[in-house]
Amino acid sequence: MAKRTHYAGEITEKFLGEIVVVKGWVQKTRNKGGLVFIDLRDYTGIVQITVDISTTSTKIIETAKKLRMEYVIEVAGSIVERTAKNPKIRTGNIEITASTITILSKAKTPPFAIENKTEASEELRLQYRYLDLRRPVMQKNLKIRSNVTKATHEYLERQGFIDIETPILAKSTPEGARDYLVASRIHPGHFYALPQSPQLFKQLLMGAGFDRYYQIARTFRDEDLRGDRQPEFTQLDLETSFLDQEEIRAIVGGLIQYIMKKAVNVDVNPSRFPVLTFKEAIKRFGTDKPDMRFKMELKDLSELFIESEFAVFKNTLKSDGQVKAIAVPNALEHYSRKTIDQLSKYIERFGAKGLFWVKVTKKGLTGPIAKFLVNQQEKIVNKMSAKTGDLLLFVAGKPNVVAQSLDYLRGKAAKDLNLIDEKKWAYAWIIDWPLFEYSEEERCFKAAHHPFTMPNNKDIALLDDPKKRYQAHAQAYDLVLNGYELASGSIRVHHPDIQKKMLKALGFTHKEANKSFGFLLKAMEYGFPPMGGIGLGLDRLVMILTGQKTIREVIAFPKNNRASEPMSNAPDVVDKEQLAELKIETKDCLIFSSKENKK
Repeated sequence: MAKRTHYAGEITEKFLGEIVVVKGWVQKTRNKGGLVFIDLRDYTGIVQITVDISTTSTKIIETAKKLRMEYVIEVAGSIVERTAKNPKIRTGNIEITASTITILSKAKTPPFAIENKTEASEELRLQYRYLDLRRPVMQKNLKIRSNVTKATHEYLERQGFIDIETPILAKSTPEGARDYLVASRIHPGHFYALPQSPQLFKQLLMGAGFDRYYQIARTFRDEDLRGDRQPEFTQLDLETSFLDQEEIRAIVGGLIQYIMKKAVNVDVNPSRFPVLTFKEAIKRFGTDKPDMRFKMELKDLSELFIESEFAVFKNTLKSDGQVKAIAVPNALEHYSRKTIDQLSKYIERFGAKGLFWVKVTKKGLTGPIAKFLVNQQEKIVNKMSAKTGDLLLFVAGKPNVVAQSLDYLRGKAAKDLNLIDEKKWAYAWIIDWPLFEYSEEERCFKAAHHPFTMPNNKDIALLDDPKKRYQAHAQAYDLVLNGYELASGSIRVHHPDIQKKMLKALGFTHKEANKSFGFLLKAMEYGFPPMGGIGLGLDRLVMILTGQKTIREVIAFPKNNRASEPMSNAPDVVDKEQLAELKIETKDCLIFSSKENKK
């Protein structure tokens, strides 16, 4: 086997006349009678190989005619100028006239074409992931991912951060999501937990005096899946000592600026990232992760309807609800009564009792509720900055219902009407978060970020008051990009007494707190510095940078939406001997094969 001299996608006119050796996969072959054309692909691109039947040896001709898609071959030959040029590819002005062709490996016909565009289902692609990863778009995604991690290391090390690994096998601590557990053979009946984040360890590293830590960390959460969530994912984790949140945000902004330039050659200015309070974000956009690439902000019309003739609005306001609306621009041709009814049906999942609407025409407001708005018509139009052709969508109800409903409607309308500039990078910082949030499912207050978040200094005293403690706000900050939460961070509690008050407010008894977090509380007694940090979803960032819709497209071997991996069929049952060794018994249960799962 000859030594490779060049990669396929890197050969250009400057190599004309040279003898080269290239290796890769057969993308396709074309037999044009006197000429056989072969497209050879490697991870850098495609180059065309030409076999001239009239001047080439019989052996090469026979080999060329045997080639099929995805055969692995070695080709030696000279670089010549291409007669029919292809401006769509980098190598489109040249081709290789083959002097030898060697088949290194044969291949079955793949279940789908190895091309950027594919009609194959995601399940089939995951089942044959090693083939899916040959597609140029997938290789491009992972190259960008590699560039992101490379830029991260470069920037943070220049900023004085130290890369330190934290344990994968750790203690199970109640931090939010369910843990993945790992049975211990040496300690029967005991379990490790895979880390939901390195949170506690990085705080301990600050206590140990390392000052600036970072890690591109593998993290695990047993939670319901969606497009931007996986059971195992990668987080850029960093922690600092003696810095306030403005200083930490400045470091992260610089990191984002460096990554964007190095990974995708895009310039962003972190000093121009808007800074919104949590309250302002909810008020203007209905969400704590607003997509600010388009306008259509929520407007509170409650004051206009206190004495409204429309009973639904009036009664909602009497019950401490609110009435808000968005103005969908130039929407009249797109939205029929039927499509609006579909939107109304959808927002029922948020608790909305209905979607109310009017159209803005030259003659005024028209629509089902227009007759109830006659007295407020001019004020509504002015408040909404509405123009002829706009569609006004109203939601009435409790604040959280209104916010969630209009957030959905805002995003849906923007997509429907192509209002989103896909080339725009809309970053924003969300600050001044509530310290606690109420969980309707568990009927209790939970930490809005995590139990180790420092309250605002003026709110620390509230922790002692059971009636007011849940009004406290946090020294927390999230970085948002194009409607996604990209990073979440906070200043941490570094006083043991404040930490104990936080845990008490979350329902931990003294005994429970020590059982779960005793090692942290003990460490705090030995001089903990003020500290703060952030965790950035690396998979999610790469997903956005590559224009993909799910993080599965930027992870080499992801799980599907059922948390299984079709290629290796994980998770799978294990031998009884393995379970016996771990002193584990399982109850009889119905085990479905992957085929049965598909059905």
